[in-house]
Amino acid sequence: MTETSAFPSTTHDHARCRSEALAQAEAMLARKKARLTPDRRAVLEVLLDDHQAQGAYDIMERIDWRGRRPAPTVIYRALDFLVSHGLAHKIESLNAFMACPHAGHEHRPMIMICTNCSQVAEFASTTIDKAVAKAAKDSGFTPRETTVEVTGLCSHCRESATA
Repeated sequence: MTETSAFPSTTHDHARCRSEALAQAEAMLARKKARLTPDRRAVLEVLLDDHQAQGAYDIMERIDWRGRRPAPTVIYRALDFLVSHGLAHKIESLNAFMACPHAGHEHRPMIMICTNCSQVAEFASTTIDKAVAKAAKDSGFTPRETTVEVTGLCSHCRESATA
């Protein structure tokens, strides 16, 4: 995977981004013989609605349950499923979740969090992957999971602040 910036540009076609991500998720799960149940799909759709981190209770409030009110465990189970299948990432520092733009690809994500607008983005970098692998090997450590979280200002907020 090459290094790419993941903050959406002003010309970002979010409807296309969302529909492609859903199609990729369904195809990947079909290959794994796993299912995107209606509850899992609803949670994933909320995560794909925008490029912001969502807490479990925020997700629950944004779903149209058509009269039923599920227990929070329904959301947490769906999130666990999405994370375990690489369709979402948990952002530990925010106790929130985001859809993974690189679903189905083995990677160590670096999550960038804008402290001004709350937008989140994932940055894929082979350089970061190699640095983590080398540091782990040099110290005799075997990592199970790696996520780097970085806070700061996205380019839009940085430009707005200097204008």
